[in-house]
Amino acid sequence: MTYFAWVFGAGFVLGVVRVTWLVPRIGERIAELAEMPLMFIVIVLAARWVVRRFALRTRSASLATGIGAVVLLLLAELTFAVVLQARPLIDYIASRDPVSGSVYLALLLLMALLPWLLVRRAACRGVVRGANRL
Repeated sequence: MTYFAWVFGAGFVLGVVRVTWLVPRIGERIAELAEMPLMFIVIVLAARWVVRRFALRTRSASLATGIGAVVLLLLAELTFAVVLQARPLIDYIASRDPVSGSVYLALLLLMALLPWLLVRRAACRGVVRGANRL
């Protein structure tokens, strides 16, 4: 839930900036693509913080954390699009830009897998460090 909250909160703030100031000036695709590096940084920082703060040590717990956060993020986004904007789901999906939408999907995949990758990396480092002590 915390991982979701970090990423959703940052995405909400950046989305307001994007829609209010960037889209009218540079267009939707470029504005969305300009937002992506910032969201990448947020995802990495949030994943690192959550893994450390909640002492995620198992690969299954870290994978569940990432996948759970992405599911919550998609539910929030789809709820916003369908309920608050009164748009049919198919219209919302069809309106996504193919370029920035593809990058968005890649970021969702990264978000889902990053806690697991961090725990896996830490486990591999622990094995290597332990082997150096022998």
